[in-house]
Amino acid sequence: MSQGFFLDKARILERLGDDEEIFAALADLYLQDVEAYCGQLGAALAAADNAVLCREAHTVKGLLATFADDDGAALAFALEGQARAGAAPAALAAAVAAVQARLRLVGEALRTA
Repeated sequence: MSQGFFLDKARILERLGDDEEIFAALADLYLQDVEAYCGQLGAALAAADNAVLCREAHTVKGLLATFADDDGAALAFALEGQARAGAAPAALAAAVAAVQARLRLVGEALRTA
């Protein structure tokens, strides 16, 4: 999977019916909430609560897909599956960190869009 992220605004807008206002609103919401999502993933990991981690990873998967981040959505999907399968926190730590990093990377791209 790619380490970088290119914000393909044209692709995102196509998914949103070419509505710039919806794009701007979704981007603003994402930027307001990105650190909360990162925190919720970290808290679920720290609490060894795989059910919450699974739910949060599922939510994040959708968020990343909304912004055409297929690689990030795949990372979140993998984390969701590992959490659902009952992986131990130590085994999930790297996946959680990768998803958190991806969320922040997409946020950086949205700030400059």
